[in-house]
Amino acid sequence: MSFHPNDVQRRGRVASGLLAATFLFLLGSFFRTQILQHAQYVLQSEENRLREVPLAAPRGVIYDRRGAIIAENVPGYTVSLLSPREDSLRAALKRLGGTVPINDAESDAVVRRYRRNPNRPAVIFADASFDLVSQLEEHRIEFPGLIIQATPKRYYPDGAAVASLVGYTGEINEGELVSLAAQGYKAGQQIGKAGIEKQYEKRLRGREGVRFVEVDARNRVVKEAGARQDISPDPAQPLYTNIDLDLQKFVVGIFGDSLEGAAVALEPRTGEVLALHSAPSFDPNRFIGGIPLDYWRSLMDDPRRPLANKAIQGRYPPGSTWKLATAVIGLQEGLVKLDDHMPVPCTGGMQYGNRYFKCYDKRGHGSLSLSEAIEKSCDVYFYQLGTKIGIMKLVAGGIALGGRERSGIDLPAEMRPIFPTAPATEYFNRRYGVRGWSSAVSLNLAIGQGENSQTVVNMARFYTALATDGSAARPQVVRAPPDRERIFQLDSVQMAGLRAALAGVVSRGTAAASRIQGIVLAGKTGTAQSGRFKGGAELNHAWFVGFAPADDPKIVVAVMLEFGGHGTRAAHIAAKIIEHYLKATPQQFLSTDGP
Repeated sequence: MSFHPNDVQRRGRVASGLLAATFLFLLGSFFRTQILQHAQYVLQSEENRLREVPLAAPRGVIYDRRGAIIAENVPGYTVSLLSPREDSLRAALKRLGGTVPINDAESDAVVRRYRRNPNRPAVIFADASFDLVSQLEEHRIEFPGLIIQATPKRYYPDGAAVASLVGYTGEINEGELVSLAAQGYKAGQQIGKAGIEKQYEKRLRGREGVRFVEVDARNRVVKEAGARQDISPDPAQPLYTNIDLDLQKFVVGIFGDSLEGAAVALEPRTGEVLALHSAPSFDPNRFIGGIPLDYWRSLMDDPRRPLANKAIQGRYPPGSTWKLATAVIGLQEGLVKLDDHMPVPCTGGMQYGNRYFKCYDKRGHGSLSLSEAIEKSCDVYFYQLGTKIGIMKLVAGGIALGGRERSGIDLPAEMRPIFPTAPATEYFNRRYGVRGWSSAVSLNLAIGQGENSQTVVNMARFYTALATDGSAARPQVVRAPPDRERIFQLDSVQMAGLRAALAGVVSRGTAAASRIQGIVLAGKTGTAQSGRFKGGAELNHAWFVGFAPADDPKIVVAVMLEFGGHGTRAAHIAAKIIEHYLKATPQQFLSTDGP
């Protein structure tokens, strides 16, 4: 078979064209790769050899009202590990256990952190000691994926004295990570877990930075500095509170290690929280970097419940401190006047139906006016006032005074008080059945017992209304404009009469032993049934809620002692707190103009 010369030439031209097209295609590909997509491939290359090491942002420093530090940051160390796979991580942890103490539970926690985000170094020690870091540095060559870096560490200079307020921080858990991932949170980060730290997490967290390290194909660190320019973290702004740290520590000192309960101190017109303590407390510094197992168990096994914030979470019958709510309801409804006497004088108790209701004073108080009944805390008087008001108005009035609502304090996990719903008849029918209760429930409700359990902070809030003009102030830990709500309306004569009666409680009534020299203290004691018995006798909760000076209140204090006996004990503590604040605080800090 022969080819015509023209065919050969034609085929040659086709081959040359194909070669030229192939060359142009390859040239274009090289141009696109080397010129147009150079930055993209360089970045991809760097991402294959660079790993991000997070740089924690310092949390915002928390200050008291005068600039004293409540929470700050101090230098600390974290130890983490880069690993290409989970099995490699486990092997590295096993080798690491031969150098420093690390148990199976700690190893499992590291693996869980790795699973949440394999591209981030898995934290091994969130709060490593200097000695541990020094030991690891000596063996650094044996663990090429190890990352040791200085990290800001949360610190509370006054420890347990501020735990009820400030809370603590801890590593973000899986549940929190799911809900907060959209806000930029990542595995291994620290987050507020309770108190101010949790309530104001967004303001305290700052923005995390990044340090880049160069690794090889096995994720071994080959270059720690200069791999790429670091992104510095942005520290959070400071947070200023209304807390008087001097008063806070004084309150803690009074409670000591023996008393159980809570105390709350407020500025009555603004609601500024001057102090808040729950006893016993815990050391929030022990929570940083992971809670030691033995310490956690000791807290959980303690029957005094140190982890429960009794100021905002404990709910207790308010006892006679609630008699002021009954008095306000009666006065507001026009059913009683300050100088009114009840039909039955107190002889130590009174018969109601087929039951005899006792007064705390078996000797009796005789015939008293409302003002005198407040001073003497006469149960018989308030039994009769309660029946006169009636259960419907007692419940509706208590709800209007905030008996069913949280105080609104800016701390997390505040519990709602226990109080009947309105209408009262429907509530008691649901609770006890249509014929399972009688109007006698009004007697217990009138003296702060029965279906009524309040938080300490909520009682403090109610007394800010008694100390002012009937407007209750929302308790505020962090500086903010005052938030007040009128919860009752009495005229100036009635308000003055109630304050005079409360002053009489201290000057000549149930809290006479708690008078303060040079200061007129007004308040009410309360002794409330707890339902717990010891040696056949019931252990009562002791209450006192009051304010001073009586004619121009600068501070409201509520004290509740769990199983503390008579309210006079609580009154003594509250008086000491108020005296310390008024006598130790410069006048410019007693201003009621708000923040």
